[in-house]
Amino acid sequence: MSVTKINANIQALESLTTLNRINSKISVHQMRLSTGKKINSTEEDPAGYQLAQGLISRRRGLDVALQNVSNAQNILNVAEGGYQNQLDILQTIKEKATQAADYSLSSSQRTAINDQVTALLNEVDAIQTETTFNDQKLIDGSYSGAFQTGEGADDNLSVTLADSDSAALSINSINLTTASGASAAISTVSTAIDTLASNLQAIGEYKARLSSKEQTLSVASTNTEAVRSSVEDADYAKEQMELMKLQIMQQTAVSSFAQANSSPQVVLSLVA
Repeated sequence: MSVTKINANIQALESLTTLNRINSKISVHQMRLSTGKKINSTEEDPAGYQLAQGLISRRRGLDVALQNVSNAQNILNVAEGGYQNQLDILQTIKEKATQAADYSLSSSQRTAINDQVTALLNEVDAIQTETTFNDQKLIDGSYSGAFQTGEGADDNLSVTLADSDSAALSINSINLTTASGASAAISTVSTAIDTLASNLQAIGEYKARLSSKEQTLSVASTNTEAVRSSVEDADYAKEQMELMKLQIMQQTAVSSFAQANSSPQVVLSLVA
């Protein structure tokens, strides 16, 4: 390229093109350092951007499912507490029935025991009514549904909680005013205790499954985030290294541009 032609300074234009390209790359690396992401627009890496967004969606779904599992555990804990309180009362009622079945007691004593048991049965029913979560009764036989325990539509755990009032447990009509009635009540209450124990066993099984789900979701969320990070997040050491290299090249390009701009001045020596 001749330096004696001044209408088109090709060397300067090439230096300017190089400088603009370097400046563009510097802005990309500065953006990555400021955002912490190596993919800040779709044009940088279309496939990587799509993959990162899919991973973000999955992780957020897993995190919500993990919260759902925690909510389900809380609900089951409340229901378990209700069943357990009723079971404790039934154990007391059985003791009272065993006491009333003894022929050494008088009629008035059995009546007093029966009154006490009636009060305890009322408490069993009160516990059933008051065991709620978000104003929804848990142990009245109406609670049946599926907890969403994963990001997929089919990732759920169906839960049904049994009714546990005195009528459902068949202990609402026990009568301890006679020895024979008290004797019959022992068997009835024992069956009710077994029923409540089965209800508690079912809750324990649900909770065991939820604990397993919780661990699985936690691991999946962590692994998903790790993959997303490897695709989308910037490596600060690498970005800083590239930026320093480009800044040196920028200074060189500016110097080259300045020299290229001054080269046509040699023409002045021809007309002096």
